[in-house]
This record gives sequence, structure tokens and C-alpha cells, in this order.
Amino acid sequence: MLQIHQFPCLSDNYGFLVHDPATGATATIDTPDAEEILRQADARNWRITDIWNTHWHPDHAGGNAAIKAKTGAAVTGPSEVERIGLAPDRIVDEGDRVHLGGAEARVLNVGGHTLGHIAFVFDADKVAFVGDALFALGCGRLFEGTPQQMWASLQKLAALPDDATLYCAHEYTQSNARFALSVDPQNQALVKRAAEIDQLRAAGKPTVPMTLRIEKETNPFLRAPALMPEIADWEAFADIRKRKDNFKG
Repeated sequence: MLQIHQFPCLSDNYGFLVHDPATGATATIDTPDAEEILRQADARNWRITDIWNTHWHPDHAGGNAAIKAKTGAAVTGPSEVERIGLAPDRIVDEGDRVHLGGAEARVLNVGGHTLGHIAFVFDADKVAFVGDALFALGCGRLFEGTPQQMWASLQKLAALPDDATLYCAHEYTQSNARFALSVDPQNQALVKRAAEIDQLRAAGKPTVPMTLRIEKETNPFLRAPALMPEIADWEAFADIRKRKDNFKG
């Protein structure tokens, strides 16, 4: 059974350390804040052996060099990580398998936010690290990909087991909830969830991770075809993504 330690860093990122207690292997999923990641690992006496990147953005791969220099950790990620100056030791993409001690994760290509964005799925633990592809009640802005590509990527994540636990990389949920309510106001599951999110944040608690089941019930990007059944699924997604990009609430 994997041990997962989540902690806030930067302004709204989360850091994740994944530890295999049987072997002592530890991965940091992305490297938003090298100093904080190293401090959190040291506090648990976990030695970081691996860096797994989901995509190239600086708040996800910017700490690679510092952590590698300190720990010697092997960097695994998509080829686009080379764009910030440190090529991965192993480049992975859809269908590849990666190992953390005795645990295995498979790689999904969930491009759209960036072209080469990937997710790591531990099927045995029903856990997925999805970076900026899917957020609680949201999804990543399309900086590089197309709506068709992003919709296909979201469908890969939606095909995971409903009880899968999803770890996304940012605490955006309150603002995402406000937008979700603007496009899906009659969704009682969403109304209830939005109230629970407000309570969590008022108490200083995270809204991440989330379960896939509740995302499928409340996330407007996954629900796009139900909200706009008269057009193609990806076109419905594109319309809702455009509305979110321009949302001022």
C-alpha cells in the first residue's frame, strides 16, 4: 500500500510525495517548490529516489534540477520537460509503465493543457496523479492543445474506476465551483458539493484529492454533453471551456 503525503506550496499548488514503504522508494510528483519538497521529505525520513513530471510548466518541473542535485533522483516525464533545461532520464508516454519500488503506474497521455501532458495511474491502489489535466470541478486551460484533444484526454480519465482517487495539482476548487454553478445551477449534487467546499476552505482544509464519481456527477467539463446534448461532445466541451476562460465570477 502506497503512502501519499500532500502539502501546499507556492500560492495554490500542491506537492505530492509517494512512498513505497516496502522498499523505501519515494517519488515527488512534479517539483513546484524544491525547497519545500525536500523539507517535507526530510521531515518523514523519506529519501527522494524519483521525480515524476506530468508536464513542462515551471510550477511542475522547475524544481527538477535542485532536487536531482540534492538527491540524485531519476527524472521521468514527457519529452516536453526538456523545454525548461533538464531532460528527463527516462521519457515516457501513453502505454508506458513506471515503477516506484514494488508499485507500478501506467502512463496516460492527457494532452491539451500542454501537448505532452501525462498522468500517472496506480491501478492497484486506484490512485491517479493528473497534474493540470483535470481539477476538482475544473480542467486545465488549453494553452497548447485543441478542444478535441482535451476532450479525448478527459475521457481517458473518466474511464478509470468511479472510486478512483484523483490528485490534481492546484487548489482552484472554490472558483471552479462558482463557474460550475453558473452553467449547471439545477444540479443538486453540485449545489451540495459547493457548500461543502466552502466549509472546507473556511476551515483551511484542502478540497484535493477528489473521487472520480463525484467529478462525473458535478464537474461541468465532464458533464458537457449532458449540458449541451444538441451538439457534438467535444463541441460542448469547447463551449464550456470558452465560457470558463471568460468567466468573471
